[in-house]
Amino acid sequence: MSGGQQQRVAIARALVKRPKVLLADEPTGNLDESMRDEVMEVLETMWKEHGLTFVMVTHDSAIARRAPRLATIRKGKVTITENAAA
Repeated sequence: MSGGQQQRVAIARALVKRPKVLLADEPTGNLDESMRDEVMEVLETMWKEHGLTFVMVTHDSAIARRAPRLATIRKGKVTITENAAA
């Protein structure tokens, strides 16, 4: 299995249990743009329709723009902003 396939399986395995909170460290990091968007659609559906809370770490600005709330850490300072576009 490729790294991207393994990553998708890990996400699916976590979602099957219907957790209330999902911690994700770069969940789309090994995926191409198309698969990244597909995975994010599933995660957004889980958030909007099932109330699942995500705490996600990403360096991908396209992913960050989709989040309703962003916590950014720079020089040891945490800044939380609401994202009206999400």
